[in-house]
Amino acid sequence: MKEMKTKLAKLLLELSYREGDFTLTSGKKSDYYFDCKQTALHAEGSYLIGRLFVEMLKDFDCKGVGGMTLGADPLVSSVTVVSHLEGLPMPGFIIRKKSKGHGTNQYLEGLANFEEGDRVVLLEDVCTTGGTLITAAECVRDAGLEIAGVLAVLDREEGGREKLAEAGLELHSIFTRAELLAAGRG
Repeated sequence: MKEMKTKLAKLLLELSYREGDFTLTSGKKSDYYFDCKQTALHAEGSYLIGRLFVEMLKDFDCKGVGGMTLGADPLVSSVTVVSHLEGLPMPGFIIRKKSKGHGTNQYLEGLANFEEGDRVVLLEDVCTTGGTLITAAECVRDAGLEIAGVLAVLDREEGGREKLAEAGLELHSIFTRAELLAAGRG
């Protein structure tokens, strides 16, 4: 797994990590921007994220994974495919930003793969303040699922982990910023 993590770090730094002056979704200013989708939509990047997340998911009692569109879409797809290939099939779901407004009027796509009370893990590309994850968790709980934990590719270490803990959610990440920078140089 260490070799895969090093390969992923190099890809993330090459494709997803930029330094400069940025305004984040949270409204915070930052001297770097992390656009994980660039790596998550790269063939090898998708595979490596899926493998590392599936390995991390072995520590959870859960039926499947899901997350908020658009950031989690490629992550969920990676995990569902890799988990199937590894003989630990986990279905996925995607949370819409707004309900469909027609048909079942639901927020979650993929619910046919789950039953009420199933335990799931939320996936996120980047955790800064935790706000998006807390919103996602509310939608998931409203749909009748229980949350076993949260996995992120990158924890920016800017209060998100603590905010999630206050909301009863435990964050685990493949990298923190410092770990990503160190692994990419390794």
